[in-house]
Amino acid sequence: FFATMPSYDRAITVFSPDGHLFQVEYAMEAVKKGATAVAVRGNDSVILAIERKAASKLQDTRTVKKICKLDDRIFLAFAGLTADARVLVNKARIEAQSHRLNFDDPISVDNLTRYIAHTQQRYTQSGGMRPFGVSTLIGGFDDDGVPKLFHTDPTGVFSAWKANATGRNSNTVREYLEKHYEAEAMTKDGVTKLAVRALLEVVESGSKNIEVLIISKDSQEFLEESALSTLVTAIEKEKEEEEAKRKAKGTGSTNV
Repeated sequence: FFATMPSYDRAITVFSPDGHLFQVEYAMEAVKKGATAVAVRGNDSVILAIERKAASKLQDTRTVKKICKLDDRIFLAFAGLTADARVLVNKARIEAQSHRLNFDDPISVDNLTRYIAHTQQRYTQSGGMRPFGVSTLIGGFDDDGVPKLFHTDPTGVFSAWKANATGRNSNTVREYLEKHYEAEAMTKDGVTKLAVRALLEVVESGSKNIEVLIISKDSQEFLEESALSTLVTAIEKEKEEEEAKRKAKGTGSTNV
């Protein structure tokens, strides 16, 4: 009986009777097992923050990158299979350079995102391939100086966001962002703090396991370890004070 059952999860181009493409769904599961990545768009900046896994003492950490530069003002953070992301990033870089060579202009964030999403989608409907087990957060600037933030997933779907998360425990991080994102107060310092605090909802060991990139129109810089450590300490102190206030309020209610 089992030998004659159709194996819908083995063929990437075959739908199951209830409309599923199992290989694509398995790729989504691979993303959920990846390190958490967070992105927040502010009024004048985009923040990419990622969970950095603990490295071996003998490993050169410079060779392990979860935040990649695609063009002068466009960066990508990802969750999922690192090798798949490397291939996708290389394709995106070639597309960005080809656009610059052909049109003598940098590619827009929107167009590069569409190319990445199209590449991911193409790998879901061709035989002899498998989907990219990668979800991406793409942030950057065009010539108009307006910050842009996009998300793509293994299905090839892309969409614009104010703030988003992907990878392990991304739902928890996204819920935190939904509750605390305030469009009017999104300065560079504000979005940096929001991104780090959201990531700390699911990341342990504080600043040691976090990497943050601040993208502005005219500059892009990784937050230095000392500055990140100071920020994490301040956030943890705020959380302790908030917890103490909640406990005090709860005690007062009980006494009444």
